[in-house]
Amino acid sequence: MRSGVIAQKVGMTRIFTDNGEHVPVTVLKLENLQVLSHRTVEKNGYTAIQVGGGTRKVSRLTKADRGNFAKAEVEPKRKLAEFRVSPDNLIEVGAEITADHFVPGQFVDVTGTSQGKGFQGAMKRWNFGGLRATHGVSVSHRSHGSTGQRQDPGKVFKGKKMAGHMGDDRITTQNLVVAKIDKDRGLVMIRGAVPGSKGGWVVVRDAVKKAAHKDTPKPGAFKPRAETKKESA
Repeated sequence: MRSGVIAQKVGMTRIFTDNGEHVPVTVLKLENLQVLSHRTVEKNGYTAIQVGGGTRKVSRLTKADRGNFAKAEVEPKRKLAEFRVSPDNLIEVGAEITADHFVPGQFVDVTGTSQGKGFQGAMKRWNFGGLRATHGVSVSHRSHGSTGQRQDPGKVFKGKKMAGHMGDDRITTQNLVVAKIDKDRGLVMIRGAVPGSKGGWVVVRDAVKKAAHKDTPKPGAFKPRAETKKESA
């Protein structure tokens, strides 16, 4: 298992293939994505790495968070995530993961928070057909109709599809294809749509239901700590 990445959703656009076919893509940006710490079997009982992306003001951090970032010798990060990895795929602390961590044609799973829609009716939320337009139905054409049974069981079962809060859920879309990589600008372009709104943060991992791509770098594509420090200086 390799590490995943944290990326920010820039928006959607399209790219053209060599045959002139246009492909709709979602653009994800990797910004200052660095490894913060390791989880080891000896100390934690499992193997994983913690990564952080984006930037954040020091004044917005708790004292504990400031200590953690100081220990890793990296600037404060806006978003953190932990990824289970195999022991041979650990990446050194302080290294910056780059966009070519993924390769075009690779399958990935993308996790994000879907757009919130607020309180919605059953027709929009669950695609109900609604009531009839006539024959006795008045002022309730978009209602969901009866929700219970008779005296037995005399209640509405939990989980019944009704009107309520829609969206703002943690969603994972599987088996999306990486269409293009722009290493210099830190962009990963995914074919199709991914969960979330513009500016939202998503987590991208190697697909769990597809075989690993033969060209994916192991343990990943990254700049060592020495190169990262030299660029910042």
